Amino acid sequence: MAEAQQARVQKAVEEMVQSLEKEHIRKMQGRMFRCSAECCENPGHSMNQLHQCIDRCHAPLAKAQGLVTSELQQFQDRLTRCTMHCNDKAKDLFDSGAKEPAVRALMDSCVSSCVDEHLSLLPSMTRRLKDSLNSIAQ
Repeated sequence: MAEAQQARVQKAVEEMVQSLEKEHIRKMQGRMFRCSAECCENPGHSMNQLHQCIDRCHAPLAKAQGLVTSELQQFQDRLTRCTMHCNDKAKDLFDSGAKEPAVRALMDSCVSSCVDEHLSLLPSMTRRLKDSLNSIAQ
């Protein structure tokens, strides 16, 4: 993928992740640490009970991070498949005798379309992630 296109995607994804971190993940981290501290302050807990308590405190954040990671991986996989399709179209055009400038123009146009299409998916992906993060039990 062209560097400019890659930079566009990276910037948009970073902005989305930062938004999720500010609105959801940081709050979850705070709850996790407070919950873990409460576990440690309970003198009646055995060491095993303490670890189980702390694990329960960490579970919502771990689930949230897993959701975000999974969604980003699916997004990346879809974008990769789209650009691979562009590579195939460019190779087919080159194999049919087209010159390099025409192949390069096709490739640039195709990759740009892939990026535009996938960037347009980010708002709905962000909403879906926010809904999922809101539904994780605290």
